[in-house]
Amino acid sequence: MNSRLNGKRIAVLGMGVSNISALRYLKRHDLKQLTVFDTRTAPPRLSDVPQGVDVRLGPWDAELLKQYDLLVLGPGVSVYTPEVAAAAEHGAQLTGDVELFAAEAKAPVIGITGSNGKSTVTTLTALMAQKDGLQARAGANIGIPVFDALDDEAELYVLELSSFELETTSSLKLVSGTILNVSEDHLDRYHGDIEEYARAKQRIYAHCDHIIVNRDDPRTQPLSGAQVFASFGLDGADYGRIEENGETWLAVKGEKIIRAGELHIRGVHNELNALSCMALCDAAGISRKAQLEALRSFDGLPHRCQFVRTLNGVCYYNDSKATNVASAQAAIEGLRGAHPEGIILLAGGMGKGQDFTPLKQYLGREVKTCLCFGKDAGQILALDGQICRPFKTMSEALKAARNLARPGQAVLLSPACASFDQFSGFEDRGAQFADEVRAFEEGA
Repeated sequence: MNSRLNGKRIAVLGMGVSNISALRYLKRHDLKQLTVFDTRTAPPRLSDVPQGVDVRLGPWDAELLKQYDLLVLGPGVSVYTPEVAAAAEHGAQLTGDVELFAAEAKAPVIGITGSNGKSTVTTLTALMAQKDGLQARAGANIGIPVFDALDDEAELYVLELSSFELETTSSLKLVSGTILNVSEDHLDRYHGDIEEYARAKQRIYAHCDHIIVNRDDPRTQPLSGAQVFASFGLDGADYGRIEENGETWLAVKGEKIIRAGELHIRGVHNELNALSCMALCDAAGISRKAQLEALRSFDGLPHRCQFVRTLNGVCYYNDSKATNVASAQAAIEGLRGAHPEGIILLAGGMGKGQDFTPLKQYLGREVKTCLCFGKDAGQILALDGQICRPFKTMSEALKAARNLARPGQAVLLSPACASFDQFSGFEDRGAQFADEVRAFEEGA
């Protein structure tokens, strides 16, 4: 138990799943006051709030928040929220569930952040540890709240950390940690400034014993000048890739470790994900044998460039988790070698203030046709009015893709946008895509 919390007046802001879990943890302490706030008048998890917790719904009152010693922010609550900033200026301490977890975790922790690939790397790293016989628990942004992952029997924690979570994390100690990549994402939260977003990611290195960087992405390098343990990248250096006799190998310091073709997860981006996992695990003392067992058995995560089916010679892929431009780029580049006949791309949704221009380089080349749908479809359509075509819904775009696609091509849902204009989340979007693809009849 964290005795430093006893006697405190604590406000928990937001009723997301991570804060509901944090409330159960906080309830075990001798607090002067515990209140949960939510701007919504009927939040969906209201019934999950533990008994005895004071509940305040509706717009936040800055003067009321100033009365609390500690504000626990849900990932969706920005430190820049005016009422939060006013309370902090008045003396309230800002924290989050990951920072609270840091005071309780007894086992070593591996931390992973980045714009893309976090969930895949977190899951695969945890699997490598489990193959080595460790009681490893994955948690945080991957969908398992850290206090649900907390376990006295755990021998290792593997945490997926978003920039939002890192904003309120300052003391988390890591045996190894990485920023996989930094690209435009959530810029609506960071005043349109990618460097501000990158600085939030950099907080992962504050107390990290072994820093792993992407040598092809300068924004993953520690700004503090801290020593780097290892790097991963596309070339043959350190943790890298070697091309030999028409085959690609994953290699460590020039030693070939495993053929890329042995991986079940597809694409160059997933080869980089695998290399980062190996570096993280080497730093944590996890055996190469266990790493290879995991690499040969891991089938990937749903909605991450997930193969759905082949129909009439056309392969269909669900990459609904691609909610930003860089993630869609990674999927296109990862699949182009397997589909030289071209890709029919389905893209669109809520653009989150991104610049879609980087997608233009693929239009008319790897991407033979781009079918745009959703709220910000017009921004993608503006890239090329001949290659891009507008549709109201994803379902309409998918039906058109089926008619357009030719044998050898791929139909790829990689929206480069958030999904909340037409779906409950990327999972819902991906599930609907996959269900419709599976319902297509052969030859029709």
